[in-house]
Amino acid sequence: MWRNRSPSSRRAEIQQIYQSYALEPNPLPASALLRFLHMEQQELSADEEKVKVLIDRYEIDKTENGSMTFEGFFRYMESKDCCVFDQTHRVVYQDMDQPLSSYFISSSHNTYLTGDQLIGESDLEAYIRALRKGCRCLEIDCWDGPDLEPVVYHGHTLTTKILFRDVIRIVEKHAFEVSAYPVILSLENHCSQKQQEVIARLLISILGGKLLTTSLTHSSTRVLPSPNDLKYKILIKNKKLKAQTSDPSGPEESADEGEEDEDEKEFEKQEEERDDTDQQARAKLWFTGKSGSKMNNKNKVVVAQALSDLVIYTKSVKFRSFTHSSEHQNYYENTSMPEKKARKLAKASEFVHHNQQFLSRIYPAGSRTSSSNYNPQEFWNVGAQLVALNFQSPGLAMDLNDGLFQDNGGCGYVLKPGELMSSQIIFDHRSRKYGLKPMNLLLKVISASNLPLPSHSKELNPFVRVEIHGISSDSCKKCTHAVKNNSLTPSWNADMNFTIKVPKLCLIRFYVQHQTGLFKSEFVGQYTLRFNCLKKGYRWVPLRSREGCNLDPASLFIFVWYS
Repeated sequence: MWRNRSPSSRRAEIQQIYQSYALEPNPLPASALLRFLHMEQQELSADEEKVKVLIDRYEIDKTENGSMTFEGFFRYMESKDCCVFDQTHRVVYQDMDQPLSSYFISSSHNTYLTGDQLIGESDLEAYIRALRKGCRCLEIDCWDGPDLEPVVYHGHTLTTKILFRDVIRIVEKHAFEVSAYPVILSLENHCSQKQQEVIARLLISILGGKLLTTSLTHSSTRVLPSPNDLKYKILIKNKKLKAQTSDPSGPEESADEGEEDEDEKEFEKQEEERDDTDQQARAKLWFTGKSGSKMNNKNKVVVAQALSDLVIYTKSVKFRSFTHSSEHQNYYENTSMPEKKARKLAKASEFVHHNQQFLSRIYPAGSRTSSSNYNPQEFWNVGAQLVALNFQSPGLAMDLNDGLFQDNGGCGYVLKPGELMSSQIIFDHRSRKYGLKPMNLLLKVISASNLPLPSHSKELNPFVRVEIHGISSDSCKKCTHAVKNNSLTPSWNADMNFTIKVPKLCLIRFYVQHQTGLFKSEFVGQYTLRFNCLKKGYRWVPLRSREGCNLDPASLFIFVWYS
């Protein structure tokens, strides 16, 4: 029930809180604990029954009058009941009956890779890890293999190859291990028609009833189905033959029948050619071979009928313009674009309106041969749903992704804020005026405990950086001072004040570092969460490694207030 730490490590700050409510030498009476819950923890719904439950849960030395000793109080303060993350958000609590376009959807890019895009390993384990992190949109790069066995790898590179059939077996086994909500398989299809037919047969035979093969009869013909409608279903995202682009209710004009992936990557290639850096010059040699070259334009992939039949609500089309999409794009059609193009489009407020109706997938630039990531926040700010990241690359981007998608039970779907879905107002993330009352946030970074030492050092000089990630005018960071050589119980008592205009789009990142020099530091631990998951009062912050693994019992101790 409580974390793995002995009460003998009594920290002065918790002792001080306890003494301010207890009438020593007597233990903390139930009435005082209730007052603490109301005044400090802002748990206004707490009552005498809640207090009794807490005392029974954390007090080992049962007292006759139902009071709480310091040891019990310490265990309570170190428990999940005092975690900074609101425990009611550990389960699915949001409305899951809205169209798919109303949600941020956890999405992976080059899911099969465990390293860089030139010589990295392709590994089935990468799909398992992504699915266990709640990822709901996986990418599969499909290429012709020997003996009519399609393979998955990063084409025209030295990355290793895995069998398509093995990938689908893994997806079938693990797709709904941590979430019941739909999985989208985004196919980057480079296969001949004959091997596409093999792909279709494998999808049907391995996925069976989990594969969505027909439209839902009860869903609206003009709106995407909801996550609840598609529970335990796997959708195929791919291009579709022109004759089959109509809705079940009747024929409609299709937005585009072009080669979406190749056209978008040609755009990206031309953009990158304007940059003469060594890195992009090297990347261009690889990138030109993959798509956009004369060879590829002459040999554009024609979708096989059998595979086309499996594309239902996630048909890939080329983005032309907001006007074209408004007039011609069908609700079941979606676009993919590289980060540079998406960044240009994000300057227009129309992108928010576009993303209210259609799914948009954003993916990292081809020049990121090291599998680095962009900052996903800039595309969440305009309501893009499928903001795809390299899950194998730890850092800020994946910390933010983990922070966003641990909300709503970690199911991989997070309902977009009302500001991004309202048809009455046009939300512009670049504006400094939103017609919303700003939120004042106070974070007091009090202390830490049990911080891990660097592998090469016997001492730690820790400091904490608190980062706010949201719209550009909300984004900022503040730091504590460094504490000399203290990894067990460093103390800062540093007050940090923030004004946040759009808290529903805000993520808070706690980043602990070891100061090694005047302007040098090393990573110690981090934790990221959405503003709306933040609990008021005295809270502990569980620290995680670069890869997002728990560093228990390492934690921060903070005080939170906002109004």
